[in-house]
Amino acid sequence: MSLPVTPAGGPPAPAGRHHRHRRRRPGGGRPHAGPLGYAVLVLFTAGSVLPLVWTAVAASHDNIRLARTPPPLWFGGNLPHNLGIAWSDANLGLALLNTTLVAGSVALGTVLFCTLAGFAFAKLRFRGRNALLAVVVGTMMVPPQLSVVPLFAVIAELGWTDRLQTVVLPTLVSAFGVFFMRQYLAEALPTELIEAARVDGAGSLRVVRHVVLPVARPAMAVLGMLSFVQAWNDFFWPVIALTQDNPTVQVALTGLGRGYVPDQAVVMAGALLGTLPLLLVLALFGRHIVGGIMRGAVKG
Repeated sequence: MSLPVTPAGGPPAPAGRHHRHRRRRPGGGRPHAGPLGYAVLVLFTAGSVLPLVWTAVAASHDNIRLARTPPPLWFGGNLPHNLGIAWSDANLGLALLNTTLVAGSVALGTVLFCTLAGFAFAKLRFRGRNALLAVVVGTMMVPPQLSVVPLFAVIAELGWTDRLQTVVLPTLVSAFGVFFMRQYLAEALPTELIEAARVDGAGSLRVVRHVVLPVARPAMAVLGMLSFVQAWNDFFWPVIALTQDNPTVQVALTGLGRGYVPDQAVVMAGALLGTLPLLLVLALFGRHIVGGIMRGAVKG
């Protein structure tokens, strides 16, 4: 009968157990950033927040104070007054509602269609797949300004001028979204999982619903947020297709800068009102998106 090996100068180890001694770092094994890392993070955070803070500071003064040198460095007392003028003059209530509908519709459509197209390019075998993918990726190199004239001609022929579907339908699918979802699903979705579902009798719709969508959820969250932000900040096509009677936020803000001497404080107040809802959305869903990315990375 073999005896358990005992460490020199210590009690005998229990039979059938093997103890492994590991060296752990202080603090549970997590690396510490150090003073330099924290300093870099503080600088990047300050640089990111500074434009928003300056917008709020400028919106709290009047046009005369903003024209002086040096410019104001702290908040004034005109913020409620300027916000009220910007809200009424730019019709921001209707603009925020329209932008929310447009950005939400674009985000949902982009996530749905790009996920389906990305799954097809990543896991399905069909003739001309690589050529079609090359065409989709190649469209990202075409400037969007080249398609404005034919697109506006089609919109005018359909009678959709100054309507929200004018800015929603052309952006429901993006080449970047298709490529992004294709790259993610090609690595995160095992082909064996799809084959196992088909062996169990699952059709294409059931495979997409019960296999593809749960795996693609982290990438869908990221793509949805990017699409929402891009649609919210889109200016070029909405300012051509819409008017001040039915504007989005970016189109409505163009009405604040008109006049012989534009009131820059009111313009800044309108920009602040147009930015706050977007910041609220990022604050509410940003943690869920990061958590989804981390879960997807651990599962992958």
